[in-house]
Order: sequence, then structure tokens, then C-alpha cells
Amino acid sequence: MHGPKGAPARQRAGATRQGANGIGRPLAQRLLASGERVLDVPAKLAARARVSGTGQGRKTDPADAHAIVMVALRDKRLRVLAADPGLTVLRLLCDRRDELSAARAQALNRLHRLFAELIPGGAPVKKSAAQYRALLATVRPRELTGKTRRRMAAEELDDIERLDAKLKTMKAELKAAVLASGSHLMDIHGIGPAGAARILADAGDVARFPNRAHFASWTGTAPIDASSGQHTHHRLSRAGNRRNGHVLYMAGIVQLRNDTPGRAYYRRRVAEGKTSMEAMRCLRRRLSDVVYRQLAADAQEQAGPGGHSGATLLSSAAGLPPDTGTSDQPLPGPAPKTLPPPPVTQTTPAAPAGATPRRRARGVNVERPAGRTTLTPTSAGAHSKSPGPPS
Repeated sequence: MHGPKGAPARQRAGATRQGANGIGRPLAQRLLASGERVLDVPAKLAARARVSGTGQGRKTDPADAHAIVMVALRDKRLRVLAADPGLTVLRLLCDRRDELSAARAQALNRLHRLFAELIPGGAPVKKSAAQYRALLATVRPRELTGKTRRRMAAEELDDIERLDAKLKTMKAELKAAVLASGSHLMDIHGIGPAGAARILADAGDVARFPNRAHFASWTGTAPIDASSGQHTHHRLSRAGNRRNGHVLYMAGIVQLRNDTPGRAYYRRRVAEGKTSMEAMRCLRRRLSDVVYRQLAADAQEQAGPGGHSGATLLSSAAGLPPDTGTSDQPLPGPAPKTLPPPPVTQTTPAAPAGATPRRRARGVNVERPAGRTTLTPTSAGAHSKSPGPPS
């Protein structure tokens, strides 16, 4: 499809991709490398446009493409993708770290299965590789099956030690990358290099979140009203970025294990009558506000004196100290400015008693009966303008 001057329509209007963080990421990166303007259309918005349109809402390639284009034309708040090598490197490192961690968990599961067959009652969980190796040294089977299991357990231990070394190296690399980006997310108690890198890689530019409530909705920590009758209740949202929600959950667990303001906040919620799950949900919502505030502060610091467009440090993002506001549910924005007080009408001093009323200019009769002043507009000057200040 070409325009009047022969330029492709895709180059004039830009390109839209659904799922630019998933399977569509390679295509989005190629479009960005070729100089295209790429918009990320969420799958939920595209589904709504497809269902509300014609064609019975069936998900076909032409209908899906048409829905994506219609959303891109209507919605002006879509995220514009940008080529950021730093964030791309963080995302690659985070994905590699997650893969190594998943492989280690699988190796541990296989090792526990073998220990359950080698030792009566199995082996205790959450042990280091050195402790598992010391436990394996005490096992001396004599039959062929037992010797084979012991050899396989030793191989699994070798794999776990190798994965531990890789994870240690990956942690140091992630820490260096986060510090090089100028972020201070690791200053928050409970967020380490892997968690900070995951938040930075997935969140991108914090300016795309208008306020802390939008950020909490994106992380999946904004509660959902599940009240029934006179019982007011909120539940945890299952939407949003689940990986960032997991980072906030682990940060909450770490804060509960130590003497932190987060644990004091959790205990206050429990004392108010909330269950442990509800108190943990409130803590995750509060940690989301803290992360958003730190991201905005980092963006402000990196932008310099001119500030960062779209992010503000004057938001009411609540922190962990007890003097900050509640975060049970997203709070409304700042209250509108109050109207200025009405101007005070100046009255003239009262005339002596018995004085007759005088007609003054601008159609106002001033009556002074017995020291009382009354302003009564006349019909002739009711629509006249009051004189302005002298120029």
C-alpha cells in the first residue's frame, strides 16, 4: 500500500505490535532498528475492539490486525517503544537468570527424589550443595540399583554446583548493570540485584505511568473490590505483570523476617482485624508505592535540573513509615484548588442621623436610615460594569 508520493503507509503512520514484550519482540526490535515508530497495543484492548466490532468477534488474522490498528488510532496513551540498549541488556540478563534458577530448581527436585529412595525418610530440604554432598557421602549402597541412584545423585549435585556458580556470576553482573543505570532500587530493603533488574527491564520509562495507582495496577498489587452487602472486602488482583508482583512479594517476605517498617506496618494491619493474607496484600501495595517513588526520583535525578517529563516527585506515593497514607486501595488524585474567597465589599462610613439619601453614580442608591447602610442596584445601572483598576 503506497501513498500519493510512493511512500509506504507503514512508514507514514508508524507500526503497531500486539505483545511487543512477548513473541512480537523480535519484530518490534527490527522495526525500531529500521527507524519506525512502534506502538505497543495490549492484547486486552485489541480483544475489546475485536468483540465490539463486526465479524462476530472471531479471532482471525485480518480481524485481529484491524482491531490493533483501530486501537492504535483511537488510544493516545499507548506506550511508544524506544530502542534502549541498556534495558535490552538488563532484560536478557534477567531472562537468563530466571532460566538458570528454574534449571537449579528442577535439579533439586530430582535430587530429592533420589534421596527419598536412598535414605529412609528422604533428605531435608533447603540445604546447600556442600551439605547435600556431605549427606551423600554417608550413603554406601551395596546393590546395583542403589549404586546407580547414588551415581545419579552425585551427577545432580555436580549440576547444582555448576548452576550455583553461574548464578553467582550472574548476580554480580546484574548488580553492576543496575548500578550503571543509576537506579537506587537496591536501597529498598528486600530488593536485590535480580529484583531491581527485573523491575527496570519490564517497567522501562516510569513516565508512562501517570501516578502510583497506575503503577500498582501494572504490577498487579492494586486491590479489587469484592464487597458483598455490608461486608467491605478487597482481594488481590490476578492481572498485571506477574513477575514484578513476585518481586514485590519476595521483598515483603524479606521485610517480615527482619525488624523493618514493613513488618511494623504488617502487624498494625493484623491488629486492625485483617487476615495475614490481607495484611500481606496491603504490604505489597505499599511496597509498590515505594518502588514507584524511587523510580520517579531516579528519573528526576538522571534528567537533571530540567526534570523528567511525565514523572513527578510531588505525588502522594506512600512510603513505609507509619506517618504516610493508607494504601488499601488506589486513592484519588489531589483535591482541586479551593475557590478564592469572595471580595470584601467596602462600605462607606455612616452619615449622621436624619440625613436624606443621595443618588450616586453608576446606578446605586445609598440609603442611610439611622446609621444603616444598604446597597440597592437600580434598574438603570443593573447591567453596568464596575470600574476596573486604574491603568
